[in-house]
Amino acid sequence: MSLEEFDPDILGTVKKVTVDKNQSIFLGGAGTASEIEDRIEFLQEQIAGTESTYEKEKIQERLAKLAGGVAVIKVGGASDVEVSEKKDRITDALNATRAAVSEGIVVGGGCALLYASNVLPPLLEDPSLSEDMKTGIRIIFRAIRLPSKTIVSNAGEEGAVVVDRLLKENNLSQGYNAQSGTYVDMFDAGIVDPLQVVRTSLSDASSIAGMMITTEAAIVSEPEPAGAGGMGGMGGMGGMGGMGGMGGMGGMGGMM
Repeated sequence: MSLEEFDPDILGTVKKVTVDKNQSIFLGGAGTASEIEDRIEFLQEQIAGTESTYEKEKIQERLAKLAGGVAVIKVGGASDVEVSEKKDRITDALNATRAAVSEGIVVGGGCALLYASNVLPPLLEDPSLSEDMKTGIRIIFRAIRLPSKTIVSNAGEEGAVVVDRLLKENNLSQGYNAQSGTYVDMFDAGIVDPLQVVRTSLSDASSIAGMMITTEAAIVSEPEPAGAGGMGGMGGMGGMGGMGGMGGMGGMGGMM
């Protein structure tokens, strides 16, 4: 079809279109439900009739966009600061949800890493590993047990006691609810973390630590000594007491 033969009537209508460099979002489409269902069925038939993996993936993407929906979340607040804070919370929740859909979820509260640490001690008995490798295993072992302990400590409880009990019971779905101070099934309580977030956190931390260990020099900002504020130097203005010597101007009375 050429541009001259194009008929705008074949296009649909929407209430709002948002286009950026990565995606286009169409909100409030005016298409009828029956026509959308017919199109979905047509795409499903195409998936069943093609043998190309690439074509199947592309058709499935189109099918997901047709069958899925878009939610509009309106955020309000008493001040700009409150609105901004709520928007940040919603953005974090959306990103966490996308990560959870991508790779699944694990128990939260640092418990996933805590239970994962149990597989590390046997590696220390592996004769094929060098002493440097075993040192790295010990570092990881201590590091991944720290989140659970820190969360409990921040809640005012003894982190070491709670961690020890969880490890002894070794119930992989059990954890500590720091808000209520009780041991709960983390999945039932809704205390979960996206697997992707936990995995990439550990991977990125290991990468940064490795870089710091192997680098020859690092540039940091030297902290200011305590009480070395710039205002303290104004004490030297006490020397202006020497202006008392201007009292000698009283001798000008002799000019009378």
